[in-house]
Amino acid sequence: MADEYENQDASSRPSWDQEEDAGGPVKTFLEHLEDLRWTLIKCAIVIFLGFGVCLSGSNYVIRFLTWPLERAEGVRTTSEARVFFLLGTNVVSKMRPAESGIPDVSTNKDSVFRMEPTLVGSNLVMTLRPETNFPAGLTREFTVQLKTLGPVTAFSIVMQIAMFGGITVSIPFVLFFLAQFILPALHSHEKAFLYRVAGWATFLFLLGVAFCYFVILIICLSTTVSFSNWLGFAADEWKADEYISFVCWFMLGMGAAFQLPLILLTLVKIGILDHIKLRKMRAYVVVGVLVVAAFITPDGSPVNMMLLAVPLHLLYEISTVIAWWWARKDPKPIDVAVETSKNDSGDTE
Repeated sequence: MADEYENQDASSRPSWDQEEDAGGPVKTFLEHLEDLRWTLIKCAIVIFLGFGVCLSGSNYVIRFLTWPLERAEGVRTTSEARVFFLLGTNVVSKMRPAESGIPDVSTNKDSVFRMEPTLVGSNLVMTLRPETNFPAGLTREFTVQLKTLGPVTAFSIVMQIAMFGGITVSIPFVLFFLAQFILPALHSHEKAFLYRVAGWATFLFLLGVAFCYFVILIICLSTTVSFSNWLGFAADEWKADEYISFVCWFMLGMGAAFQLPLILLTLVKIGILDHIKLRKMRAYVVVGVLVVAAFITPDGSPVNMMLLAVPLHLLYEISTVIAWWWARKDPKPIDVAVETSKNDSGDTE
């Protein structure tokens, strides 16, 4: 009896047993509207709660966002030795050994001289004393101070942090509520496909954000200061609101850019692309990636452009390899159909 029931066609089974195959229980239009209304209400509530959490912890979020700048200040942008002149705890001047005018100063490592007032006879003169212990604060290549240049700038910064942070914190709950509304209407194989897509999309987004936060931002900020100094501009003071906005959008942009393999492989799955087309498009993709990197890179530095372009192109090549593996593992049904039609036509003749 059980075997006969299992062998029955899905259309001949009772309606209550077709929910898994047919996509769930049937609801009226008003019932769907009611479910959608409660879904939107729950999404709005979690976004509001995330907004409040990030608003109350704004100082911790700012520490998180300024960490790349602190790391960038320690990146050595030149291999030349430098001579530092200290007055108390302040760096009065920094120059190359040849410009210091001090005889026998080291030219292969940094040197530090402390300026001290000394009484010589009846005169008080400023003397230089070599510092044997290299101060830890001098390991920074540059120092950038973030300032709020306006009476309401601090408030706008907090609103930016609350907006970006609130969306970031609440997005897992929003996706969960949307899934509760959408998944019951999908078939089992559609649900499995959606789970895989959501998992890989989340992984690639987090990978892009982490790569931007730990690598791209540090190098980009250091080269931006060097580029400004090369143009003759001082880069020791930045607007805090512009910096926060730049870091947030840059990380979100890199997370979105890392969705490239998911988009390409989805197009491969539905038959629009294949590994042959991806190989033929390689030259155009290289140009497109460089153009996108040029727009995203804030200072137009070739080093920063390559740091953005190389990972994106590597993801494209990985997508091509995966598409080739899929074609080798599971040939297209259309090819089998073509071969069958050829054989049939040959037999007819």
